[in-house]
Amino acid sequence: MVSLPGSTNLSELLAGMNPVLDTERWVFCALVEGSLRFESFGPLLQFHEDEGLTIILKKEQADSASLEYSGVWSRITLTVHSSLEAVGLLAAVTRVLADASVPCNVVSAYYHDHLFVPESLADRALKTLERLIQQNTAKC
Repeated sequence: MVSLPGSTNLSELLAGMNPVLDTERWVFCALVEGSLRFESFGPLLQFHEDEGLTIILKKEQADSASLEYSGVWSRITLTVHSSLEAVGLLAAVTRVLADASVPCNVVSAYYHDHLFVPESLADRALKTLERLIQQNTAKC
């Protein structure tokens, strides 16, 4: 697969974010390394920290394995192809969400940024992002 470079133009990125809400319910779980064979769950993400292993997986999978978690999250994908070297996109996005009292955990991947917001605040987050898009559409 040929990977194309993403955009670094902040105004274009903000105007073209096109946030898409995933219908899946996600949870964050912290595991002690080696305590559980979690690979069979097919976690969306695994990240090794000094304190242990963090995984993001579907709520139903965590429930079936009796894993502990502290909240249920919705994922919003910013479908604009941002460069890993883009400056300011996530700062602008997280700022407007913070101003709207929406907590946000961000995962940046090669092609897109993914925002995890509390499930109960997903609609507020989408409306907030849509306003940000409208504010930046005129700048392009």
